[in-house]
Amino acid sequence: MPQLVTSYPAPDGAEAGLQVAAQVREMRRARHLSQRQLAGRMLVPRTYISKIENGKAIPTLGSLERLATALGVEVRRLVRDARSRREEEVDAILSDPFLAEIAPLLPHLDSLHRTLFLGAVRDTATGRRWTA
Repeated sequence: MPQLVTSYPAPDGAEAGLQVAAQVREMRRARHLSQRQLAGRMLVPRTYISKIENGKAIPTLGSLERLATALGVEVRRLVRDARSRREEEVDAILSDPFLAEIAPLLPHLDSLHRTLFLGAVRDTATGRRWTA
């Protein structure tokens, strides 16, 4: 299978904090929880959740564990970096049998054949018919 994931530099502390912030906010919203509700589950002030989500506070490992428990996820889901998110996206795409079958073939196509192939797939998916 072709390697579809590129390397990313390790984030510095501030960037890592922003990634945790975005993950916490996204997961809280996906679970339809307010900051107050999440804070209640963690037994912390609502302002602490706000600071985490705004990148003004980086949670300790203990706080990350409590956040993960309160959100019903594993800690690793809160601290994913860009590379691990990209790997998960690629895995999700390649879980489709059709895409997994054609992915190794794509590097062997020149630009003309890639364009023709993409056009044929797009036309088929949108219901357009080829006319001679």
